[in-house]
Amino acid sequence: MFDQDPDRNVGFLLHDVSRRLRKRFDKRAQAMGLTRAQWRVLVHLGPRQGINQSALADILELDNVTLGRHVDRLEATGWLQRRPDPDDRRAWCLHLTAKAEPILERMEALAVQTQGEALDGIDPADRNRLLATLQAMKRNMVQSEVAEEDADEDAPGLEAAHPEKARHG
Repeated sequence: MFDQDPDRNVGFLLHDVSRRLRKRFDKRAQAMGLTRAQWRVLVHLGPRQGINQSALADILELDNVTLGRHVDRLEATGWLQRRPDPDDRRAWCLHLTAKAEPILERMEALAVQTQGEALDGIDPADRNRLLATLQAMKRNMVQSEVAEEDADEDAPGLEAAHPEKARHG
């Protein structure tokens, strides 16, 4: 059942909490000259040093052009560098620079601080249940997306379903 009260609707609440967390984090991070989107690139790149730009775009669920803009800015500020991909001369591999480590530590501290504010006064057991519930919700949504994609792939195309329409336009 859909609850009309935004404060009792899971979707609205998740959106509002997420927006407020992002807004609070962005306000603090602004002084460091790094956006949350750029920080996200650096965080995901950290354990994947040498990944090519296309693969990182897939992980971040960004198109290559959007990631390319982030990488351009991060490279211009000296936080990462592109190196030629030894297996594909058209591709670039991404690496963090030594300059990125301190900024990542500072951004992590901001994230911890912001999350701490959001979870202030919430019992640790309730925090764990919240995380487990959110992880379960994420799994459910991923499974639904996969099932929908599988159903779409199994659905007959125009020619198979309506051969007369396919032939005659």
